[in-house]
Amino acid sequence: MRVFLASGNAKKIGEMQRILAEHVADIEVLGIGDIDGYVEPVEDQPTFEGNALLKARAGVAATGLPSIADDSGLCVDALNGMPGVLSARWSGPPKSDVRNNELLLAQLDDVPDERRGAHFTCAIAWVLPDGREHVVEGRMSGRIIREQRGSGGFGYDVVFVADEHSDEGLTSAELEPAEKDRISHRGRALRELAPTVAADLSGR
Repeated sequence: MRVFLASGNAKKIGEMQRILAEHVADIEVLGIGDIDGYVEPVEDQPTFEGNALLKARAGVAATGLPSIADDSGLCVDALNGMPGVLSARWSGPPKSDVRNNELLLAQLDDVPDERRGAHFTCAIAWVLPDGREHVVEGRMSGRIIREQRGSGGFGYDVVFVADEHSDEGLTSAELEPAEKDRISHRGRALRELAPTVAADLSGR
């Protein structure tokens, strides 16, 4: 069974493949790199849900396959919920995780530890060629530390410590993939969505 994930991020594709495979046997997740000439739509919606739907609908239109798209971001309490939907582009073009994290840490440099709360939000849209649509959201709460740590994950994982790992202080980038899948915003949203994906693909 093939589905299209509207992403070119190999780590995100692998994450989707792992979690969906727990519910859908023999599923194959294709990414943007697998589709010749794929043109990504401009993410111009003001919400995570809006951008996820925009990307999933574009995926169906371009591939004819059932399509999944997520829009996720980091919402920092001391920055009034920013960078939010602008997370991937926080430091301006071209997209750069390194520059985004450096800018975020600089902006929070004088913020005391007790006010460095934050959460990741993820909206995942599932759109089928027959027009059916389903959107779910997941959340992972935690805090922003003062330096970058870890070599796993992507995005802001290197500066984020989830509540579940506050005692040992492990960033999301220092977690084993299975543990990150268990607690992450994307993992939670995907596990909620997976039974719907399985039912739709099996025709139930």
